[in-house]
Amino acid sequence: MFRDECILVDELDAIVGHDSKYVTHRFIADQPKGMLHRAFSVFLFNSENKLLLQQRAASKITFPSVWTNTCCSHPLYGYEPTEVDTAEDIASGSVPGAKRAAVRKLQHELGIPPAQVPTGAFKYLTRLHYCAPDDFAENQAMSGGPWGEHEMDYILVMRSGAGADVDVHPNPEEIDATRWVTRDELRGMMDPSSGLRWSPWFRIIAERFLDTWWKDVEETIGTDKHVDLGTIHKVM
Repeated sequence: MFRDECILVDELDAIVGHDSKYVTHRFIADQPKGMLHRAFSVFLFNSENKLLLQQRAASKITFPSVWTNTCCSHPLYGYEPTEVDTAEDIASGSVPGAKRAAVRKLQHELGIPPAQVPTGAFKYLTRLHYCAPDDFAENQAMSGGPWGEHEMDYILVMRSGAGADVDVHPNPEEIDATRWVTRDELRGMMDPSSGLRWSPWFRIIAERFLDTWWKDVEETIGTDKHVDLGTIHKVM
């Protein structure tokens, strides 16, 4: 949390600086909403249009043991090639920095080889601005907390081709479990009676956007029907 530096932005997603994960995720008196920074959320579908979910490791500082989308993390400052997207990158929808970060973290968290998730296979759809304290709080006693997320979240969608599904080898330091699910299976998992806990960013996306994208994954990825480059969906 001290070495990696997040990309700080304002509410229009203009870059205003960079700071450590430790600093940006603290929800303390001087910054009760942490520091707004860029993030990405990957939604990876297989050839049967099932979505890969992960359960975050119980040892994670923020949001331990919650279920969420395939991969959610941060593009970082100071990497080469750069993970910092320019205004031009965002306006064009190319966002190479966010996509490079996604490839890096898919390998780190899920053991997916970069060759199986090339940057050119990702579809960037839109951005979500949300803020959420960590209400689960098992690990809030770590020096520096409490913690939370305040993110400008770039939504990336990918579907593996027929006969070319990805190899998944979860990193136990990052992930406790994974599961490929259909739309109906996800609805069952998210029913309150399941007792499962969900990340706030995934719950927002699932309730507002995901079903529309999932109805026809090929169309979502192969066309610009659901691309919204100009809007920042603010859910606070």
